[in-house]
Amino acid sequence: MVVKGRIHSLETLGTVDGPGIRTVIFFQGCSLRCRYCHNPDTWDRVGGKDWRLADLMKAIRRYRPYYDASGGGVTLSGGEPALQAEFAEELLAACRQEGIHTALDTSGHMDSDTASKLLPHSDLVILDIKHLDAQRHVELTGRQLNPVLAFARQVSEGGVPLWIRQVLLPGWTDAPAQLEALAEFCLELESLERLELLPYHRLGIHKWETLGLPYLLPDIQPPTEADLKVAVNQLLRVDPFLPVV
Repeated sequence: MVVKGRIHSLETLGTVDGPGIRTVIFFQGCSLRCRYCHNPDTWDRVGGKDWRLADLMKAIRRYRPYYDASGGGVTLSGGEPALQAEFAEELLAACRQEGIHTALDTSGHMDSDTASKLLPHSDLVILDIKHLDAQRHVELTGRQLNPVLAFARQVSEGGVPLWIRQVLLPGWTDAPAQLEALAEFCLELESLERLELLPYHRLGIHKWETLGLPYLLPDIQPPTEADLKVAVNQLLRVDPFLPVV
């Protein structure tokens, strides 16, 4: 039987989800319900479109010259690729077999068996940690924090290059204690190459409205450049050599 993946959309010539120029494949379905999600249209597992592996690889190959020239490749994002682990594993393996750099962009909310299927075929993991306080993580995402931390450690122990991202969300993730906890956790991860603070934005609100969903953070405004600088400095106070960008 030919395994198919349920894909929300493809972004060609992407430049922010991994090194170089990339094709970003957004998987359909997500188990988290983040209050600030800018892609709530990826939550439902039955949305999107079925893709065969052969057809997806054909689409990926069209941009091979851009990957080769820029040090780019393919990023699996979402939604959450781990919810379709069998197809994600086959896609990552197929790209690796053709010498195409692979990145797994994930919430990390998966068990160790699923991670063990995906990590051997991943050249890079981009992990979005929503919050370092267990209760606040549940409030923000609807899911537990522990699987995410266990995944990060599994990535590092496996020697897979790791980028960690966190959204700087005023009133949620910008407190000094929260930023210090993030920095301390990152110091545990030997394969960490990059720590990114992404400023919260409101660009996805129209998607919530289109889906008939009440946006859950209506009064929060994006942080300023000064706010972002203060947060970065807070991280660097813990260790000035953290690879913060």
